Amino acid sequence: MNDTPKYKKRLAITGGAGFIGSNLLHFLVNKYPDYLFVNIDCLTYAGNLTSLAGIEDKANYRFEKIDITSFEKLKACFEKYEFDGLIHLAAESHVDRSITGPAEFVNTNILGTFNLLELARKTAADKKSFRFHHVSTDEVFGSLGDSGYFTELTPYRPNSPYSATKAGSDFLVRAYHKTYNLDVVTTNCSNNYGPYQFPEKLIPLMIRNARADIPLPVYGDGKNIRDWLYVEDHCRAIDLVFHKGKSGETYNIGGHNEIENIKLVKMICRIIDEITDNKGEPKEKLITFVKDRPGHDRRYAIDASFIESQLGWKPKHTFKEGIRKTVQWYIDNEDWLENCISGRYLKYYDDMYSKR
Repeated sequence: MNDTPKYKKRLAITGGAGFIGSNLLHFLVNKYPDYLFVNIDCLTYAGNLTSLAGIEDKANYRFEKIDITSFEKLKACFEKYEFDGLIHLAAESHVDRSITGPAEFVNTNILGTFNLLELARKTAADKKSFRFHHVSTDEVFGSLGDSGYFTELTPYRPNSPYSATKAGSDFLVRAYHKTYNLDVVTTNCSNNYGPYQFPEKLIPLMIRNARADIPLPVYGDGKNIRDWLYVEDHCRAIDLVFHKGKSGETYNIGGHNEIENIKLVKMICRIIDEITDNKGEPKEKLITFVKDRPGHDRRYAIDASFIESQLGWKPKHTFKEGIRKTVQWYIDNEDWLENCISGRYLKYYDDMYSKR
């Protein structure tokens, strides 16, 4: 591409129309005007280009509608932009969907990662330099008991098709570093929350249902524990690891915010009651316990001391302030939420990109 030589770096961001990817692009595109960022996304149900409003017209941003399982299309994209590095977020990620339809998860999370690694290996051989940052999850470690934390040395024990395919992709990335000396870094993060998250996930689902006065489904007894990380803090960590992380290293990223699902849902209800000055029944009345899902991990919690000691990262947001900002964002952006669900944003894609 003729204008790419003027950029200091040319980076591919896979899955940039998704939740974490769109937040990351907002962060990076504005922070690094001398970098070119190319968003590679096939726009599944969870990919939403309206999440990128505000940066889509920036000179250092491009969008390429490509499925990472399509090697030839990816290859053409790599040749077009001559990338210096890649941050890989594209994945099928919802555990419930992996239980009912695991094939898509195997195809995208394992085959798609393999395709990217092969192209990265070729690019590194040609350019002598290419960094591959693989973004993964704490779910690869399985379930914790009442105490203890996941560390970078915790054995992998995935319990769902989703986490198993992410574990497989982690191992592929590791193998390409050990076998081919590819410059890789891997991050395993805890549950993210914040703006632009598709409302099949717990927090935006509860906000939407509470606002609509429909049941708030909570699995089992609601005492499953998750460690929550505000997405902006995750973006800062990704930026730091990509630029300063040691090649071949893995970094766990956690929010130091453990909370039971039921307590989280009640907190969301109270915040909505307060923000909206609810005069009716408290939103907690909508909580409905439903049958637990198969293989539901009881507790996740990350020890993020390694990334803090090595790179100086730690989360800036407490859960109390982060969850309040998140609830407020979804209330202020209900059009985005409803468009996301209805699929009306697909017309946005057709109008903006189909003739390019």
